[in-house]
Amino acid sequence: MTLKNADKSEPMEIEFSEDDLPYEEEILRNPYSVKHWLRYIEHKKNAPKRGVNIIYERSLKELPGSYKLWYGYLRTRRQQIKNRCITDTGYEEVNNTFERALVFMHKMPRIWMDYCTFLTNQYKITRTRKVFDRALRALPITQHNRIWPLYLGFVKKHNIQETAVRVFRRYLKLCPENAEQYVEYLTDQDRLDEASVVLARIVNDENFVSQYGKSKHQLWNELCDLISKNPGKIKSLNVDAIIRGGLRRYTDQLGHLWNSLANYYVRSGLFERARDIYEEAIQTVTTVRDFTQVFDAYAQFEELSLSKRMEEVSNIANLTEEDDIDIELRLARFEHLMERRLLLLNSVLLRQNPHNVQEWHKRVQLYEGKPHEIINTYTEAVQTVDPKLAVGKLHTLWVDFAKFYEKNGQVDDARLIFEKATQVPYVKVDDLATVWCEWAEMEIRNENYEEAIKLMHRATTIPAKKAHYHDDSETVQNRLYKSLKVWSMYADLEESFGTFKSCKAIYDRIIDLKIATPQIIINYGVFLEENRYFEEAFRAYEKGISLFKWPNVYDIWNTYLTKFLKRYGGTKLERARDLFEQCLDGCPPQFAKTIYLLYAKLEEEYGMARHAMAVYERATKAVPDNEMFEVFNVYVKKAAEIYGVPKTRQIYEKAIEVLPEEQAREMCIRFADMETKLGEIDRARAIYAHCSQICDPRVTPEFWQTWKEFEVRNGNEDTMREMLRIKRSVQAVYNTQVCFDNVFCFQK
Repeated sequence: MTLKNADKSEPMEIEFSEDDLPYEEEILRNPYSVKHWLRYIEHKKNAPKRGVNIIYERSLKELPGSYKLWYGYLRTRRQQIKNRCITDTGYEEVNNTFERALVFMHKMPRIWMDYCTFLTNQYKITRTRKVFDRALRALPITQHNRIWPLYLGFVKKHNIQETAVRVFRRYLKLCPENAEQYVEYLTDQDRLDEASVVLARIVNDENFVSQYGKSKHQLWNELCDLISKNPGKIKSLNVDAIIRGGLRRYTDQLGHLWNSLANYYVRSGLFERARDIYEEAIQTVTTVRDFTQVFDAYAQFEELSLSKRMEEVSNIANLTEEDDIDIELRLARFEHLMERRLLLLNSVLLRQNPHNVQEWHKRVQLYEGKPHEIINTYTEAVQTVDPKLAVGKLHTLWVDFAKFYEKNGQVDDARLIFEKATQVPYVKVDDLATVWCEWAEMEIRNENYEEAIKLMHRATTIPAKKAHYHDDSETVQNRLYKSLKVWSMYADLEESFGTFKSCKAIYDRIIDLKIATPQIIINYGVFLEENRYFEEAFRAYEKGISLFKWPNVYDIWNTYLTKFLKRYGGTKLERARDLFEQCLDGCPPQFAKTIYLLYAKLEEEYGMARHAMAVYERATKAVPDNEMFEVFNVYVKKAAEIYGVPKTRQIYEKAIEVLPEEQAREMCIRFADMETKLGEIDRARAIYAHCSQICDPRVTPEFWQTWKEFEVRNGNEDTMREMLRIKRSVQAVYNTQVCFDNVFCFQK
């Protein structure tokens, strides 16, 4: 039997062995069975390649539409020429076999993929490109995703830029989401203009999702870096407009974007335009971080510009005047920039919050020695800061503005500033009051005392529409008449430069307006006393007492009682007693001690001794526990001075009864010592015995030592034994162990 070879068009004898007969018979019986052909091929897999190829050719002649047979045949043919040189004729034979297969298998993507891969490895560029194009035309679009990766890999592998660009453009029509691959390829091939165009299109596409997980912000940064660092290669984009668009869009990266724009002009050789960009940037950024980035880049640019120019000049033999001027100009630019740094930074902070009073003060300090700039700064500050939005005290700007004029001898201008300051709608009444007081103090410094008093009179004039001091719905100007700060200043001025009558009227108005404080009342009383109006002073104190409650009224009472006693002594004893009783009625315990001691002193010096003792007795009940011991000490001392020592027994007994243990213990020892001095040994011993019940020998060994010394001096062996017995019983109560060494010491 003969078979024409498909590759060489010549008859070919079929040879087979006896082992092949069963398979040949099966094929003769079933020539259209793929299974039988594959079984025969499997049987011949170790035979010479010529024999295997003949069987494949025979099978495909019978079954030209079998994918299994074609795929196996093509794979076998490729393996047969593996590791051969690509110029070997066997490669072309396989190529022809692929072409024959595609006549029937043109809808099979696997065949196309294998063919394309096979041609790619042969470096047949044009033929490979055409096969890829044929594959894309032959296959349905749903299967193109299997061909494109191979196609892209092919164009990237070979240096065929124009072909690759066209291929990528076709690919992006199918898969626009993979545009980043195109950008990477263009960047690698230094085709930066088209890369920037594609990247800009990606950034502007709101629906674009990066296959690498990059955010729009990251893509934008890549675009900025690309166009700013390669100004000579970017022709198709308006770089300035793109970056300025980013400035509006990405406000958290202003510093980086401004630097990118300036860097673009620097690399383009447009140095003056770059300076303009830097200046615009530092005048518009609103964060310290962005300012720092821009300023550092600006300073580095000026420094490099200066150093480069100096290097160029150093290589010139004959310097011209223009060279010197150029260097001086560059140096002056750099120095001027560094000198402006703090001022520029202050401008940034004020752009963040133009209502920041403290930053305006700092700005004034930066202009020290430049009066015109200071005046302009103050003017801008008071016009810019909104009282309701101010951070800090707005009135300090007005006051310092006026003081600046005053220091420079322009008092009339200072008055004009103060006049305007009093019309500002401050948030707090106290701010307006401070302005009026500062104005008055300026007049005093310039010895215009009458003018200062007139100012205070203006400030305290009651408006036509009265308002509550804390009514925020009313302007601060309408509520100023109730400002204690202004009235206090007014009173001080009247005391210093006015008449008694006018000053008294001011204090009376303060009290009538019910804005007085205890200190104002005390000052009023002292003022009247200094002018010998004692009863008027006392009436002022009584007015204050009627205005305030405890504990605020304490200072008034204390001053009133002290002044009254100093003035009248014992001549008006009953009136003094009534005052003390009135004071003590409702007096809190923490303030009672001073009042009671003053009351007792009155009774001691001008009244009756028993009344004084009664006051001390009341004091021991009225004061808080932490002051009771001190009051009892005074009580005992005064009782001993007036009635003698024996009279103090009842006081000691009461003190021991009501005082805490520690203080009661000390009181017992003093009581026993007093009885001992009076010769009442048994009474003293009884006091020691009574006190021992609250004296743990482990905690208070001093008490037991004192009692021991007492017994050594005044007792005998029996009393000492009794003392030791009591000590042991107390130890048992406190669950203490008996120390044999201490017992031995006591027995000695």
